[in-house]
Amino acid sequence: MDWGRADEREPGRGGLRRHRVAVLVRPGMLPIELGIVHRIFGEARSASGEELYTVVTCALEPGEVRTDADFTINVAHGPEVLETADTVVLPASGIDYDLGTEQREGRLSPPMADALARIRPGTRIASICTGAFVLAAAGLLDGRRATTHWRSVDDFRRLFPQIELDADVLYTDEGDVLTAAGVASGVDLCLHMVRCDHGAAVANDVARRTVVPPHREGGQAQYVRRPVPEPQVSSTGAARAWALEHLDRPLSLRELAARESMSVRTFTRRFREEVGLSPVQWLTQQRIERARQLLEETVLTVDRVAADAGFGTAASLRQHFQVALGVSPRAYRSTFRGAGEGAEGADGEEGAQGVQGVQGEREGRAVALGAVVAVSAVG
Repeated sequence: MDWGRADEREPGRGGLRRHRVAVLVRPGMLPIELGIVHRIFGEARSASGEELYTVVTCALEPGEVRTDADFTINVAHGPEVLETADTVVLPASGIDYDLGTEQREGRLSPPMADALARIRPGTRIASICTGAFVLAAAGLLDGRRATTHWRSVDDFRRLFPQIELDADVLYTDEGDVLTAAGVASGVDLCLHMVRCDHGAAVANDVARRTVVPPHREGGQAQYVRRPVPEPQVSSTGAARAWALEHLDRPLSLRELAARESMSVRTFTRRFREEVGLSPVQWLTQQRIERARQLLEETVLTVDRVAADAGFGTAASLRQHFQVALGVSPRAYRSTFRGAGEGAEGADGEEGAQGVQGVQGEREGRAVALGAVVAVSAVG
């Protein structure tokens, strides 16, 4: 099949055209990052089991491409693939750490400039790790928020002062341009894109197949100095597991700390060390995910969804959805279940907002979670 021709893009079994993802690799590529893109998008399925994406690997020149390991990868396609892609992903390369053209001078090499010029306007473009240097050198990140691997932030800021670099997050989403931090955060970014395209149920299914957490908020710190507790030090895992089973009720920090026989101060400190978020932020994130699941998979009214997710009222749920996702619960349900499939009746919600908000206002922004109605203040 000639992937350079738009009229030969492979449809799914039911005739639904698959979203096409092109992965542009460079010499010195990190195999794990290429594998992440193929695995996450390749595992996405519709409710009927139909594949939702086609993933194609390309290089500036087709042929054997060296990796940062002791093997090479044979890439069959050249940059012509980019002309028909719906999403382009640019992983890192070992040359990034050796200060290649983009890192040393802040400009694109001529072959890379020619390749990126093939991408159609409106195509979604994402980078993983130091792939952000290429997007920055191309001018795609000017005036936007971006991230990259924490070890490269000084070089990035020096070369691209016009870009708002956030070194403390897993990924950023500026609509049609997205960036992920180091290596494994590529999993989070790809799951985020699947979630934006097809909803939380599909993304969660991919996460289960891949045996990874279904959602880590983009604003979560990318580098947690103590990602796991030291031996013989009490964890907050039991409290988190208990909270997930009781999201429908008010949960106080004092109550969660008591589950681990800790003081509130110690629990809060340990929680942040282990999770990378405060207990309040984590609870709100989990409640939003629960509400998304209920809106996608049930016909419960918005009032009932709000209660079951622990937000208490439809007004509170709408407020948190607007902050986190940029849309109302009804607009979200309409997008991912279809108009008319949601519950009718007194859910107290105003008229449906345009469903384009779900796609246009993506959720990768750092979410302001300071005031959470469902979490009691601790005096």
